[in-house]
Amino acid sequence: MKIITRFAPSPTGYLHIGGARTALFNYLFAKNQKGDFLIRIEDTDKLRSKEIYEKQIIHTLNWLGLDFNNKFIKQSDNINLHVKIANKLLEKGFAYKCYCSEEEINKQKEICKKKGIPYIYNRKWRETENLRVPDNVSPVIRFKSKISGNTVIKDLVQGDRNISNSTIEDFIILRKDCSPTYQLSATVDDHEMNISHVIRGDDHMINSFKQKQIYEAMGWEIPQFAHIPLIHSKDGKKLSKRDASSTIDEYIKEGYLPDAIRNYLLRLGWSYKDKEIFNMEESIKLFNLENIGKSPSKLDIERIKSINIEYIKSFNDDDLFQQFQEYLKKFYSNIKIAPEIILKIKQSIYFLKNNASSLKNIYNNAEYIFNYNKMSKEFQFTPNDQETKIINTLVAKLVKNISIDKDVLKKIIDEVIKENEIKFKEFGQPVRMCLICSSKGPSITDIICSIGLDETVIRLKKYINN
Repeated sequence: MKIITRFAPSPTGYLHIGGARTALFNYLFAKNQKGDFLIRIEDTDKLRSKEIYEKQIIHTLNWLGLDFNNKFIKQSDNINLHVKIANKLLEKGFAYKCYCSEEEINKQKEICKKKGIPYIYNRKWRETENLRVPDNVSPVIRFKSKISGNTVIKDLVQGDRNISNSTIEDFIILRKDCSPTYQLSATVDDHEMNISHVIRGDDHMINSFKQKQIYEAMGWEIPQFAHIPLIHSKDGKKLSKRDASSTIDEYIKEGYLPDAIRNYLLRLGWSYKDKEIFNMEESIKLFNLENIGKSPSKLDIERIKSINIEYIKSFNDDDLFQQFQEYLKKFYSNIKIAPEIILKIKQSIYFLKNNASSLKNIYNNAEYIFNYNKMSKEFQFTPNDQETKIINTLVAKLVKNISIDKDVLKKIIDEVIKENEIKFKEFGQPVRMCLICSSKGPSITDIICSIGLDETVIRLKKYINN
């Protein structure tokens, strides 16, 4: 049997971190088994589905490195087939037309609420011998769920799960406007796509029980199910889609690397021995469903940061700079940086990445190189007499040089400190304030090398002349 998995997002919002993990697990399992990973956009919710969300989901999957050749299926393209299957279920006696009005349904719900029991449709139209079909009323089509016995799923993550069929209502498969519901569409599409394994969040367990009954009614081969635990917030509650940290888009904006996010998602509920860092090749080779835990995982922002730091450190400078450039183009396209300044940033990336937990941090670390004029206008610093003397001494020594390197700079700094009988801190703090508008930052030698000798002198003179 060929392994075929799918990720089936709904384009009603940005890609949730839980959805991204589901996509990753589907991708890794398929690749590990030499199978296919498919994408299906479930866009049958006409009111809430938006093209902007669809494009963002596809972009995010590409950003994460989940290759699907940019080919995907739209569920809305298969509506005619979904309707055809609904009618087949009617013909075979596994579905029926329900003419209950919205008022009747609401009344049933109210009765259940007063009794303190979950609402289940009362199956009024399941047997229609003594019922008169009302005039000018469009029915819904309901699936005729089993009433007795249990439905059992041999789940590849959760183990055997079963439910009493009496608790599964006769769910709607076709609405009054003849549009199919999720339960029908997802089942039909999974069958048509030859999906062998349905891997999704365990909040879909009830859907799997319902969909299994549709498979059985149609005489189709039932895929294997694997329900993965949900992701919770740090306080143990279900992660809200309104939480900024719940969407992958937020991590992209903050400048997290795709490799780091992918690594974090992999380890969020899955483990392999005591290994923490996995590249894509290792992830595919080692991934299995057996090592997925059964309990919910907690989203840990600090852990994401620490993994991102590891990846920033591990990247060679050229590759990291390329990622940084792409980040600049996407999120700072309004800031025009001259090519020669871009080159200076590239040459300085080796220290700008120090202590950076994201590409955004690198941007902030590099801002003194390309945005100094704005920074200096907003930064208030007036050197005292001793600091002015120190800066004057440094300028006098720097202007004697046509070009400069780190060894020469170190010698000059030592001379300035010795001549002024001060400690390095008394030298470093005012000089940094002049050069980068902050008392903390890279080494003085790195700063001067990154902006160049002439620019260094200009910045220092600005403060002593004022």
